[in-house]
Amino acid sequence: MHFPVSVMDFEFSTELLRQNPFYELTALLGITAIVAFLGNQLRQPIIVSFIAVGVLVGPSALDIVHSDDSIALLAQLGIAILLFLVGLKLDLKLIRTLGVVAVATGLGQVFFTSLIGFGLCLLLGFDPLTSLYVAVALTLSSTIIIVKMLTDKREVDALHGKIAIGFLIVQDLVVVIAMVVLSATGIGQEEAGSLGQRLVEIALGAGAMLIVTVLFIRYWANPLMAVVARSQEQLLIFAVALATVFATLGHLLGFSKELGGLLAGVALASTPYREAIISKLASLRDFLLLFFFIALGSQLDLSILGTQIGPALLLSFFVLIGNPLIVMIIMGLMGYRNRTGFLAGLTVAQISEFSLIFIAMGITIGHLNNDALGLVTLVGLITIALSVYMISHSHYLYEKLSPWLAWFDFKVNFTREVSDGAEAHSIEVLVCGAGRYGSEIIEHLLANGVKVGVIDFNPDKFDYWRKRGVPAFFGGISDAEFISHLSLNQVKWFVATLPRDALGPRYEDPRRRMLSMLKENGFSGQIAMAVEQRNDAERLQKLGVDTIMMPYKDAASLSAQQISDSVLS
Repeated sequence: MHFPVSVMDFEFSTELLRQNPFYELTALLGITAIVAFLGNQLRQPIIVSFIAVGVLVGPSALDIVHSDDSIALLAQLGIAILLFLVGLKLDLKLIRTLGVVAVATGLGQVFFTSLIGFGLCLLLGFDPLTSLYVAVALTLSSTIIIVKMLTDKREVDALHGKIAIGFLIVQDLVVVIAMVVLSATGIGQEEAGSLGQRLVEIALGAGAMLIVTVLFIRYWANPLMAVVARSQEQLLIFAVALATVFATLGHLLGFSKELGGLLAGVALASTPYREAIISKLASLRDFLLLFFFIALGSQLDLSILGTQIGPALLLSFFVLIGNPLIVMIIMGLMGYRNRTGFLAGLTVAQISEFSLIFIAMGITIGHLNNDALGLVTLVGLITIALSVYMISHSHYLYEKLSPWLAWFDFKVNFTREVSDGAEAHSIEVLVCGAGRYGSEIIEHLLANGVKVGVIDFNPDKFDYWRKRGVPAFFGGISDAEFISHLSLNQVKWFVATLPRDALGPRYEDPRRRMLSMLKENGFSGQIAMAVEQRNDAERLQKLGVDTIMMPYKDAASLSAQQISDSVLS
């Protein structure tokens, strides 16, 4: 049998890559583009593709990574920018307003996950130090993936979305502190005397760095950024330069580049330009993180991964099932409904890029070997891949699992999720969804003297209408328990302005379920519903919707009519 590409040809190609780093980079980017395309077709986040590329191009597979120093340099830059972006989210005002639930859930989840994970690792035969590292790695969830998923589903402003983002920030802070301490001290590598001296040096260096950061925030951040932001290109260059300068200062002062990068972000977090910086650096961060995963892949030996499959499956099961249950229990005890706890809990059903960075740091210090990296990489691939689908279909999963989730209903009075059904007796029109379109409808109805009630799952909208004296109810249209608390007998119109929930084409449209639940709870008035697609309109009319509102089409028709009248007059 004749093969078109012989072993000799492959060896020649590999030698060619060794001789020219540009050829090597071309091969890496080409393979990444192909793997990323396949991952996108499977609806996987880019991080899964990056991990796969790192394994594929490593020494156990294609073995095309030879410019180790260059790859390592790009990987370090990627980590510095990643932590810079984390720091940009840590606006001091935001931290003060995170709320008890975000802090309690974040710290509680980290504590219980690491405690249980540590016990599981010991049972699997790992030594205590490796067990501790892996347990901490299991506590961390991917802020990048979760924020993207919540944004795509339009749930960033929902209660469970806000809580999830809050405790993800708490997780980020915990891991950064752990990384700083480990990288600075090298626990287990110093004698008692030298360790004490090292801790003093760390404290002095960190204090100096904090002083520089505070002075920068107080005197230089806003005026300097006002000048820099006049040019978008200059803004990008300045942000990258600041991240690397602070990272370098952190290393020179004796603690870590990671903390330096984080403090660079904190230095700009309170400026009005942080969102612009985040949007500009997001793509650069993703590109540079590719080289971090390639560097990790070059340390993996695929021949030993087979022995890790069993432990990886067990730990993945714990992350996928145990982490959400821990969050549900904590939030349930704090007075949140099962639905909110379940939706927030699913966001921690995976480990993150920080987990791999944390393990890689343990290898650099000398605490771990590559077996731990292989184990955590497998757990990352499994949990990230599966959790994407779990979060995408979160509402569908809740509907199917709700009978079993009743075990976690602690019958605690709901803290923010209270709906007083008696208020609905005086309501003539109940509007579900107080976004821009819904708010305009509410304002017009109020101006015409109509008695309006509002349903919304955004706590800010809920508080806003309450303060204005408008009856407001906190909940979602697909929650049977919530709708059963509403007294709908006197309501004449039910107006739904929310978009279709992103459950995927195979699953039932939640608006169909909402219509069924309204009828089951005695609603006999008329229903108006906003839709974006014409085929949705036809289907919903057949299901009994009285009035279909198509915001874009209606607005376009009205504007066109006004222009036509002006032209013809």
